[in-house]
Amino acid sequence: MSDTELSAPVSDILQMDLASATPIERIRYLMARLRQPEIGCPWDAKQTYGTIAPFTIEEAYEVADAIEKGDLDHLKEELGDLLFQVIFYCQMAQEENRFDFNAVARVLEEKLVRRHPHVFPEGTLASRIAPGQQAQEPAIKSNWDAIKLQEKAEKKQLGESILDQVPASMSPLRRAQKIQTVVAKKGFDWEDPFKVMEKIQEELGELQQEMQDAAPVEKIADELGDLMFCCVNLARHYKLDAEMVMTKVNQKFERRFRSLEKALLQQGITLDEATLAQMEAGWQAAKVDEK
Repeated sequence: MSDTELSAPVSDILQMDLASATPIERIRYLMARLRQPEIGCPWDAKQTYGTIAPFTIEEAYEVADAIEKGDLDHLKEELGDLLFQVIFYCQMAQEENRFDFNAVARVLEEKLVRRHPHVFPEGTLASRIAPGQQAQEPAIKSNWDAIKLQEKAEKKQLGESILDQVPASMSPLRRAQKIQTVVAKKGFDWEDPFKVMEKIQEELGELQQEMQDAAPVEKIADELGDLMFCCVNLARHYKLDAEMVMTKVNQKFERRFRSLEKALLQQGITLDEATLAQMEAGWQAAKVDEK
């Protein structure tokens, strides 16, 4: 069966014996029911790939947020929400006779086996290496990239530039880091983080000069963008995820501001009534409390 063939039409899913169905089968049944125009959910039935995509991104962030908070009980729920996004897309594709969930799983298995020849030497899930013959991580990463490029070449997906492999729909911060990672693999990179820091100081100086010259806001934005791009580069050099760095600083700001709000309320002062000096005092107190 090819990866585009369907294991069962939608009508068969709706006739499923729920008593003996696996959890995945039950969720597929649930999704098929939701999408039924006559007996399902009107909202689910009218959705398209495009309308669901923003929710997929949101759910992925919620998974990352649960991990960042160390809330593994909540992670279980968030992973279910993310899985439901996959089920949703597969249901829509099956309705169009394109592919189904099983086909997606088969393609995934084939790809991961193909990209792990150091684990599956014969290119089958059943094959295995001899004990003690594990490959080293640098070689694994290099081989992974080479296999990906070969796959893209076979599918004529290489494009005109190595940057064509970076999805345009990524968040700007994550895309900046991915772009830097791709070009760094070809040697286009700073030697060490201190060189990046020198570039940050240079860009900071250029931004300050534009501000002093009362430059148009477009010029300010351009220089600010250069500075932010360099900051992402510094994160990458320290093997930090720039988005997670930003997430943590957002959390820190929120934590301190909430403490500031609480302190003002204890004094009988609202945010609208508070002076900047009073808010600054609350902010500094929150920093001291954290330490």
